[in-house]
Amino acid sequence: MIMRPKAVSTNTPDVSEQPDRSYAIGGQTLTAPKAAPGLYLVATPIGNLGDITLRALETLAGVDIIACEDTRITRRLTERYGIAAPLKPYHEHNAALARPKILEHLAKGASIALVSDAGTPLISDPGFKLVREVCAAGFSVVALPGPSSVLAALSVAALPTDRFYFEGFLPPKQTARRARLTELSRLDATLVLFESGNRVQETLADLATIMGARSAAICREMTKLHEEISRATLAELAQSAATLETRGEFVLVIAPRPEDSQAMSADEVDDLLRERLAHDSVKDAVAHAVEVSGRPRREIYARALELSKANEKRAHGED
Repeated sequence: MIMRPKAVSTNTPDVSEQPDRSYAIGGQTLTAPKAAPGLYLVATPIGNLGDITLRALETLAGVDIIACEDTRITRRLTERYGIAAPLKPYHEHNAALARPKILEHLAKGASIALVSDAGTPLISDPGFKLVREVCAAGFSVVALPGPSSVLAALSVAALPTDRFYFEGFLPPKQTARRARLTELSRLDATLVLFESGNRVQETLADLATIMGARSAAICREMTKLHEEISRATLAELAQSAATLETRGEFVLVIAPRPEDSQAMSADEVDDLLRERLAHDSVKDAVAHAVEVSGRPRREIYARALELSKANEKRAHGED
């Protein structure tokens, strides 16, 4: 008699093979239970692979699929801990095509972990749209908290942490970047920014121009072998930026505006108006400056007219 395989249930995850559900710590192999159906948002180390949580390891070993930004980066983690769950790419370039496939797997009862290259998923990565669609479809979404470069930088910056604003990456072009920094300068909170090595020196120069007296910290390569934390005023950090090691990833933490300095100085207002008048009308430049400067509209408008007339004279070659 020929034994034929049973038909696969429609509730079985659509994956080619069920992985070995185990993980290894310190030479010991542990068995992980199969994760219940749903999407798991798993925080992974931002540098030091030892920062993974026990719950994250058990979940990564127990799911049917691990969706990740870069399979090469996540494979370093899974190989370190002997995890065999298949890795599938999910990043900004393939997200539109990958999301429907993930939803199909979930509809068949699969358990899927979403990880970013480093840190907590959805922080400066494309996971938001996936989570929104998974929730809309009625599937379970479970967060597994853990490493975060934002919180790690805040904890070592020696700056106020009772209220903070995470901006992520600033615009790459200087005009847009300075305009955004001017807006951020009005927030009554510690600021946390991401920056790449090839732009960190330019960004520090702009920060010094707009918020130069504030205390700040440069956090480079958090938790990694060459971790480096520099604390000083923005003006001092910008002045020494030429000698800054630019390889690696940066988190910049900037103190709130001092309590005794609620309004911009006249020089700061002039810098802001000059920047806005270069591409905006007087009306728009004034509206923006009034909003972010904390100074009277009448004063701002009068100064904008003076600067605008000076610009016109220079354009016509007048002294």
